[in-house]
Amino acid sequence: MASDGEYILNMVVYPREHECLRELRLLTEKHAEGFMSSPPDEAQLLTMLLKLTGARNTIEVGVFTGCSVLATALAIPDDGKVVAIDVSREYFDIGLPVIQKAGVAHKVDFREGPAQPILDEMIADEGSEGKFDFAFVDADKGNYVKYHEQLRRLVRVGGVLAYDNTLWGGTVAMPDDTPITDDDREIRDVIREFNAKIAADQRVEVVQIPIADGITLCRRVV
Repeated sequence: MASDGEYILNMVVYPREHECLRELRLLTEKHAEGFMSSPPDEAQLLTMLLKLTGARNTIEVGVFTGCSVLATALAIPDDGKVVAIDVSREYFDIGLPVIQKAGVAHKVDFREGPAQPILDEMIADEGSEGKFDFAFVDADKGNYVKYHEQLRRLVRVGGVLAYDNTLWGGTVAMPDDTPITDDDREIRDVIREFNAKIAADQRVEVVQIPIADGITLCRRVV
C-alpha cells in the first residue's frame, strides 16, 4: 500500500516537476551523500512560497548539488538573484551544468566559505540589510540559531525564513531514552533548542510543517 507521501509525489509532485529539476534530482540520488538533497515535494512548496510572496532576492545557506537553488532560480523573476552559500564548491559544480541548461545560472551568486562570516559581510554591506525577500537554510544544524539572528536582519519585514530538517527524522518528539546514535542525539538536541527558540521568538510568525524531514517557516514581523 502506498504511503501518503508516495501518493503526493506521484499525484502532484512528479507530474509537475521541471525537467531540469528532475534531471538534477536523479543525478543527485546517485551520489553517495544524495540523502542531503532537498526532496522534490519540499522544492515544490518552496517554489509556491517564492511565487506567492513575489520574492526577487533570496539567500540559501547550504547548497549541496543545488537542487533547491535550481528550484528557487526557476521561481524568481529573470532579474532576481539567489545568493547561494556553501563551504565547498565541489558538490555545487555537480549540479551547475544542469542549472546552466535550465537557463537560470545568471540568477545564482555562489559564494564559497563558512556561512557566518559571509552573512556578517552581507550585513555590513550598506544596502544589504533588509534587502532580501526569502532565505532557506539547510546546513550545519548547530548554527541554526546564529543563522536565524543574521538572516532576520537581511530579510525584510514581511519576508520569509525557512529552515529544513526541524523534525530530524521524528527524533525531536521521541522520549529522551529512545535508542538513537550519538550523532543523531546531538543533532536532535540542537534542533530541539532551535525549535524552542523559534517558537518563543515574537519577532517572527512561525509555522512548522511535517513535509519531508520537517520545515519551519518564519515570517519576519519586526
